[in-house]
Amino acid sequence: MTAPVLVTGAAGKTGLAVTRALAARGVEVRALIRREGQLEELERAGATEILVADLADPGALETSFQGAAAVYYVCPNLRPNETQLGRLAIETAEAAGVNRFVYHSVLHPQAEKMPHHWQKLRVEEALLESDLSWTILQPTAYMQNLLAGWSEIVDRGVYRIPYPASSRISLVALEDVAAVAARVLSEPGHERAIYELVGSAPLSQDEVAERLGEALGRAIRAVEVPAVETRLALEERGLGRYEVNALMAMFDYYRQHGLAGSPGVLTWLLERAPATLAEFVQGQTRDEPS
Repeated sequence: MTAPVLVTGAAGKTGLAVTRALAARGVEVRALIRREGQLEELERAGATEILVADLADPGALETSFQGAAAVYYVCPNLRPNETQLGRLAIETAEAAGVNRFVYHSVLHPQAEKMPHHWQKLRVEEALLESDLSWTILQPTAYMQNLLAGWSEIVDRGVYRIPYPASSRISLVALEDVAAVAARVLSEPGHERAIYELVGSAPLSQDEVAERLGEALGRAIRAVEVPAVETRLALEERGLGRYEVNALMAMFDYYRQHGLAGSPGVLTWLLERAPATLAEFVQGQTRDEPS
């Protein structure tokens, strides 16, 4: 048996997608999760080994990293101690003699006004100072994020957003990010590279609504949700203070600056055009029960 690739946060949407993409390449995947209740979906995704451990537990992390050929590190979303967790993972990988460390960061981590972006930049800095053979992936916002309000989009023709309809944001399909992750984890030539993963030119939310409408065959309108209502909804979901404040800061940043990138690097890495928003919608309608 060849040495496995360890995927952290493997039960999340990113971890599952990366596990599937690696398994499709015939790569052995060691999936790291926090709860045993997540086993079945990972087995279906193709994980050959599943470990339960907390990323904040140095001993459990050391055991998980031992014998891994490479690590795909995804920190749980919106953790106030994300920088510390990232540094611990880097130190553990160095001590375990891991050959490759691929870090799942974010587009424009330099934006200090978004706390969770800024923390990822600090983790990137720790990687630069490490002895690891590393690659950093910086994906923009996922098209899959639209699924949180999918029923309202499809049933009522309303696309609700916590920033103005004029905000311009580049999107990317999760499957394209996973395909790149699998490639850089399983072939040489990507050492010390930082790749921005962007699938679309920056789109206003009115443009997103228009393209959704074209793909779904109905009128869709973008509706801005007031900040007070947005904060209340986040609090009612049980999110902590740091999570709520980080998300509200991100929405305010989008309001002022958007999140714009170029699809050029992703096109080169995929050796094809990235998935379009229309293709994403077609995939959702194919999956819906008839």
